[in-house]
Amino acid sequence: MMDQGRKMMEFSKQVLQKVSFDKLLFRKELIKARRWVGQSDQLVLKAWCLATFGHMYKDVIMEVFKNTMRS
Repeated sequence: MMDQGRKMMEFSKQVLQKVSFDKLLFRKELIKARRWVGQSDQLVLKAWCLATFGHMYKDVIMEVFKNTMRS
């Protein structure tokens, strides 16, 4: 089960990197990724997104994650 979560996290990162050229696509895929990785890995995904794409999409990242967790 833990291995499956790790695979989904890596897959999500790959997808987000591929769609990062488009803000709307990035938002759509980030919402999907947030659902896929599960509650326990959402903080890790959020931190990775902020570190990787925060300079471009901090507003999108914060908006997507505000609905599921406290910052």
